[in-house]
Amino acid sequence: MNIASFEIIKLMKEDLHIYKNPKELAIEFANLLMSLVEAHPGDNFHLAISGGKTPNSLFSVLAAKFANSQLWNKLHFWWVDERMVNPENPESNFGVVQKLLFSQISIPEENIHRIKGENDHEKEALSYSEQIKSNIKQVNNWPVFDLILLGMGDDGHTASIFPNQLELLNSDQICAVATQPQTGQKRITLTGEAINQAKQVAFLVTGKSKADRISEILNKTKDAGNLPAYSIAPISGNLNWYLDEDAASGIR
Repeated sequence: MNIASFEIIKLMKEDLHIYKNPKELAIEFANLLMSLVEAHPGDNFHLAISGGKTPNSLFSVLAAKFANSQLWNKLHFWWVDERMVNPENPESNFGVVQKLLFSQISIPEENIHRIKGENDHEKEALSYSEQIKSNIKQVNNWPVFDLILLGMGDDGHTASIFPNQLELLNSDQICAVATQPQTGQKRITLTGEAINQAKQVAFLVTGKSKADRISEILNKTKDAGNLPAYSIAPISGNLNWYLDEDAASGIR
């Protein structure tokens, strides 16, 4: 497949945006994100973020390019998922964003809504669900985020919904406890139903190691249904994939 930078391909209701490399993707998406926040008519823009190398590149770009922006007063950060570790732990998704972004900008403390990984996982899942319900507008008893950013693992997992825990896609909870299959580590994650209520959902995926799973999902192969990322389908219809050329190399 001959892929040009910034090419946009329509795949049913999905928009696929392909960039030359991860750096180019991060720069362009940073510009897009801040444009969305600026154009948002309300006083608060509720964004749920994920961990991983690709989002981390985005946070670094945001800190470098928009450090002095007034839009941080409007932007509220939530977490798609979190490992149950203290915030100083290198594995903490919050800790990484704190280092790469929050420590570099001026943002109201009340705009940062972290999952407290140092707490009991069952109690924190309930507590975080309540925080979300108290701060974000609901439709049919589900919160509606303005934008949710997702990554994808080599195994097709997204958020902390793994292939052996597909029941979390259809859970009636906003947040649930997940278990990392290899390590047994406990995590808290937004469920599939909660993610699919968002006004917009964007996958940011880079790297050759993701190419096979991306190919299965976007080519809609018979085995794609076993991959959690395949089941992310926001009811708004606003689903976008942002990939680099390596991640997109298997798409027909």
